[in-house]
Amino acid sequence: MHERVAIITGSSRGIGRATALVFARTGYRVVVNYNHNREQAEQVLQEIEALGSNGILLGADVSKAQEARDLIEKSVKEFGRVDVLVNNAGINHDQLMLRIQDEEWERVINTNLSSAFYCSRAAVKHMFKKRFGRIINISSVVGISGNAGQTHYSAAKSGLLGLTLSIAQEYGNRGITANAVAPGFIESDMTASLSPEQRQQILSGIAVGRLGKPEDVAALVLFLASDEAAYINGQVIRVDGGMRGI
Repeated sequence: MHERVAIITGSSRGIGRATALVFARTGYRVVVNYNHNREQAEQVLQEIEALGSNGILLGADVSKAQEARDLIEKSVKEFGRVDVLVNNAGINHDQLMLRIQDEEWERVINTNLSSAFYCSRAAVKHMFKKRFGRIINISSVVGISGNAGQTHYSAAKSGLLGLTLSIAQEYGNRGITANAVAPGFIESDMTASLSPEQRQQILSGIAVGRLGKPEDVAALVLFLASDEAAYINGQVIRVDGGMRGI
């Protein structure tokens, strides 16, 4: 794995950070991408280097086509290749549908869905030449079931599933696989703000009795990027501890 390169969008914190670190531990060269949190991204890069791996830091707003394309091209210029693309960048602002403004809809859709298309389109061109690539899209359980108060977020995460399946069909015969991971409730800044009552209500619907950790998701992403997962293509895999109701 010491020759392979993994690009993880939105990897300054949360699932993106955990994914960047698990790839680094395995020997991948890692591209840490951020949009606003440069300081946090720099800390992730320091952790990668402390693990003895090689990484670079690239700021880009991947919701914009040109910046997404530049992210891929700069990565290839630095490392000569791209083997794994993890489309993790995302935002969410819970809001009832009637209160969602046009600008907010567009921002959530572009950040969570369009970014994955832009990055995948740019990365596949390089993967195509080597007849090897892994595209892993971080969706959500609400992309499967929908959720009240998350119309825009659910729509974007559901759109990622269609994008994943289409890439899998188009490029599977070129050694490029595409899969989606659908996390449930994962420990994050958002879940940290839950009241004790809200947390208990959520836990009551999770069979394993706890919230997930970012590392739980990262472990699956790493496997899907591996040679052992070469025959897993076009799949949506939930990481939710056995949730009920969503």
